[in-house]
Amino acid sequence: MQKIKQKHSTIAPPCEGVLEAIGSTPLIHLRRYLESSDVQLYAKLESSNPGGSAKDRPARAMIEHAIVSGQLDENSTIIESTSGNMGIGLAQACNYYGLPLICVVDPNAQPQNIAIMEAYGAIIERVTEPLYGDFLKARLTRVQELLQQIPHSFWPNQYANLQNPLAHEMGTVQEVDAALHGEIDYLFVATSSVGTARGCQEFFRKQGRKTKVIAVDAAGSKLFGGSGGQRRIPGMGSGNIPPLAADQDFHQVIRVTDLDCVTGCRRMVKYESILAGGSAGGVLEAVRSMIPELRTKVCAAILHDSGTRYLDTIYSDEWVEQELGCSPEELQIRIEEPSFAAKPSSPRKPVFIKAPILEHASV
Repeated sequence: MQKIKQKHSTIAPPCEGVLEAIGSTPLIHLRRYLESSDVQLYAKLESSNPGGSAKDRPARAMIEHAIVSGQLDENSTIIESTSGNMGIGLAQACNYYGLPLICVVDPNAQPQNIAIMEAYGAIIERVTEPLYGDFLKARLTRVQELLQQIPHSFWPNQYANLQNPLAHEMGTVQEVDAALHGEIDYLFVATSSVGTARGCQEFFRKQGRKTKVIAVDAAGSKLFGGSGGQRRIPGMGSGNIPPLAADQDFHQVIRVTDLDCVTGCRRMVKYESILAGGSAGGVLEAVRSMIPELRTKVCAAILHDSGTRYLDTIYSDEWVEQELGCSPEELQIRIEEPSFAAKPSSPRKPVFIKAPILEHASV
């Protein structure tokens, strides 16, 4: 067989398996979204990972670390609570290593995400009722039941596993930093397990950088002192405070509504021709809400997944009107007018979480 010669040294060599293709996702200069030429905004498109989201990184890291450390072998069954993307990332990694996976999901999980998990061979375990008003509690309780019932079972525990933030510290944020030559004034990132935000914060701290990390949380989340409430868009916010949030401080916290997320996603398509996922829309609207203080600054936003998994919700006028009470005409007004996303309640005052209170969680 004739050896293929690479024409340019910048062309990456072939990957040794699909998991090697995780990372090195594009960073795009968004010139139109803000309609403000004096704010430089760059978007990290994590949808370009082979499993379609930022969760590919920690999923691979947690499984490979568990294999190397002897926590997993060919007789093990992996069990995890997930709202979608982590389940897909784990399903891809587990399928690659020939390991069975059970994903515990709730009614908020996108049907397409569940179908993708099943296509990778994952078994879906559904909880249908919230526990004490929260589906995450119900999912975690079911995980514990399954761990007791199934011999040689293993819980990666994305909410407490330090491989989660480490994957972003050593990968996601490092790639952004290298591409922008260390010149980042603000980094915006959605929070749920807090793995991504914590990893980014750790990177800047260790590098001695002054980059301000802005945590974008969902209205209805209990993170950062929130009161909790209904959330229809998965991937952002939490009904419990995960252990990975312990002792974490962020420069600012901005809460966004489900409708903010829809607005950001629709605006992203209109102005940048990028189909972004739910949390990405919220992150982008958080950036837009801070334009006055971002002038002359370099900003980066991590966009966790693609809008292709939200076609029946975020990108459906019928769903938006029925579930969020916003007509197509009203939505168009939101897209065109200044951001409706809430401003931080206490600018430049760090939010500091003292201790985790998530049940059953350990590293």
